[in-house]
Amino acid sequence: MKNTVLFCFLMGITVFFGCEPSTQKGTPEQWKQEILDTERDFAAMAASEGIPAAFVAYAADDAVLLRNNHLIIGKENLQKSFAGSPAKSSNVALSWTPDFVDVSASGDLGYTYGKYIYTLIDSAGVAQRDTGVFHTVWKKQADGMWRFVWD
Repeated sequence: MKNTVLFCFLMGITVFFGCEPSTQKGTPEQWKQEILDTERDFAAMAASEGIPAAFVAYAADDAVLLRNNHLIIGKENLQKSFAGSPAKSSNVALSWTPDFVDVSASGDLGYTYGKYIYTLIDSAGVAQRDTGVFHTVWKKQADGMWRFVWD
């Protein structure tokens, strides 16, 4: 009986100390706020420095974008995709606001969604607007920064 009790006690200690806690510091609410702040900074950069600069700056190296039923895989390909894009024009603007954010229990993966407005001023000076809903998946990088892995 003593051996059984000792065995159970040792197993309990082993399990307790053998469990690895989350490597992320903070709480889910803090992580959600970090993601929201990053999303808002991303949108602000798109407005001030242009869409290509913002998307390249906030993309993870392995980011995937779905555009026009086509996947753009990787930050390098993302950068190349903007080469001939109207998004480089000063006549184009993109704005968005996250309506919802959630984060994994481990604090290393999250997502946002909300509404966007894409505006193109044509040669006649008329604004052409496209509106919709965006969905972005965010992953915390080794340096502690949030970068999108899906948009």
